[in-house]
Formats: sequence, structure tokens, C-alpha cells
Amino acid sequence: MATSQQIEHEIGQRLARLRLARNVTQTDLAEKAGIGVRTLRRLEAGDPSTLDTFLRVAAALDLEHAILSVLPEGDIRPIERVSQKGKERRRASPASEQPKKSSWTWGDDVDD
Repeated sequence: MATSQQIEHEIGQRLARLRLARNVTQTDLAEKAGIGVRTLRRLEAGDPSTLDTFLRVAAALDLEHAILSVLPEGDIRPIERVSQKGKERRRASPASEQPKKSSWTWGDDVDD
């Protein structure tokens, strides 16, 4: 599993490649996104950034749909809708406790 720093770096590289493929300068993209050029450079370099900065740049590159398509909507499943009588879940419930496993193993029997 990748670390958050590795993901930030990969996102920055992809944004830079996409910007260059569209022949857009950092200055023009930063202006369209409403951020500073240095902020865009840090984002493209993979330095820590804010979600707001990322979303502004993504929107300036017309990537809103692509961003939203990454996450499922989280709609209630039909079987849950029936069991919940049409109500949507508002909070998660704790996992039910699993029955404790026996400590008995083969060969533990004592012959009488």
C-alpha cells in the first residue's frame, strides 16, 4: 500500500503531465484555479497541499467528473432499504462481537 506522500507525489506528477499535455502554463493554470504559482508548483512537486488547492486545480483542468467518479455514491442497498423500512442509515453501528474460539486443539484429549 502506498503512503500518503507517495500518492501526493503521483498526483502532482499526473497533474503536471496533464497540464503540459494541454499546453497550459503554470501561470495560466494557477490564475484559472485562483491559487498562486508557487502553490501550484508545490502541488505538482508532490509537496503536501490542501484538498481545496487540489480541487481548484482539478476544476480548472475540467476534472470534476473524474474526481467524483472515483468515490462510489454510497447509496443504500435494496436489501438494507427493506430491512430499515425505507430509512437511510445515519451512523455506523459497532461490529458485533465474534464468539470466542475454543482453546481446545486436537491431541488435547486425555485418555482415561
